[in-house]
Amino acid sequence: MSTSFKLLLIGIIPFINCETYKKKVSIIQSGDSLYIDRISYLEQLEGFWLGTSIANWTGLVTEMDKVGNTTDITTLPFYTREDWGKMDQPAIWDGENPSQISETIDYVLRKPGELWGADDDTDIEYMYQYLILQNKQVKLSPRQIKEGWLEHISSIEENYLWVSNQKALDLMNEGYLPPETSSPRLNEHSEMIDAQLTTEIFGLFAPGNPELARDLASLPIQTVARNEAEDIAQFYVTMFSLASLNPESSIHDRIDSISSHARNFLPDDKYPAKMYDYIRNLYESNIPWEATRDSIYKAYQIEQRHGYDITSKNLYCNGCFAAGINFAASLVSLFYGEGDLLETIKIGSLAGWDSDNPTATWGGLIGFMMGVNAIEEAFGTELSNKFHIHRTRQNFPNNGIDTFENMAENGLKIVDSVVLNEMNGSINQNRNYWIIPFNRDNN
Repeated sequence: MSTSFKLLLIGIIPFINCETYKKKVSIIQSGDSLYIDRISYLEQLEGFWLGTSIANWTGLVTEMDKVGNTTDITTLPFYTREDWGKMDQPAIWDGENPSQISETIDYVLRKPGELWGADDDTDIEYMYQYLILQNKQVKLSPRQIKEGWLEHISSIEENYLWVSNQKALDLMNEGYLPPETSSPRLNEHSEMIDAQLTTEIFGLFAPGNPELARDLASLPIQTVARNEAEDIAQFYVTMFSLASLNPESSIHDRIDSISSHARNFLPDDKYPAKMYDYIRNLYESNIPWEATRDSIYKAYQIEQRHGYDITSKNLYCNGCFAAGINFAASLVSLFYGEGDLLETIKIGSLAGWDSDNPTATWGGLIGFMMGVNAIEEAFGTELSNKFHIHRTRQNFPNNGIDTFENMAENGLKIVDSVVLNEMNGSINQNRNYWIIPFNRDNN
């Protein structure tokens, strides 16, 4: 076991006897095994879906409002914390029209009786979970992925696909299979953000085992991403796999540990690792998050540091959909949000670029760490549990209406299968927990 992984386990209560378990500690360690409470994990999976939905829809209000488009660092037209609660400004494609979701920049919440609509930050993860259960196979084959995409994603726009996802679908319709669908030879968008928003859930399917999580996510990621975009997606998967560990510590401390651990899997000579180190250092220097965000713009979209050369490619909106710049923006909200769900969503929504995507990722991560009940407590209100997958996708049961409870139950079934068949673990039916061996050589 690596030193960094050992640090994640400090503070976990030893598994001593039945009385310890009755205290409902969600995860404990004894010797070489993890004991994870399935009921707690179920509530955390609900929290993942609710947290990511809140963050997704809040971020959509400001999506592509602010992407830079200037070389004058003194006049960057980005939002700041002072813009929270003020009128939304138009996205780059909306002319003079503000968001149709909310006239003001504020949290978007759905109350009981209302529906959370699917979006590209939630719908393909929903689809992968469905396909795994339908195929009774946690590691989907290239053909299973292709058939699932063609069954559940419309080829007629508006189909809520963009850049690499759309190109991958086009290639599937031409007969190609993943991972060819992300080959830079065929898919000119393989450096874009797409895999970051469609595969984090695989980390939750392999709790405490990031190597297995990365393996489960590998082909879904390579359906749309290669090179650094693939590395960034695997960074997120790693964090989600480790998100259940050390529940007795604060969410801030846990995020600090798991992000540092996930950083170890980024190649040191590539720009994602250098971005992480650069932004981490800025955060630790105690400058405001806006100053860090502006420094990111200067470093990566003007000076093209660390090999991040998107600007030189003269892409639409200077590559505002690219994996790299949105990874950098996501780290601003992750570090400065310091484990607070509301603050993380707020900063992510104001940070700029494709603001719904990084925000949805961290909303899902922190939402999972908190669980659904704590999310509602944080917002001080009861929230809707209903999800409408047919807003963006097609051919699902019940006319596309689902609930977070059912979605969490389906996720739990997958974790059961992973624990038993991929982790050499077991389920204690009497006390309703998983027993998961550590692979000390890989964690």
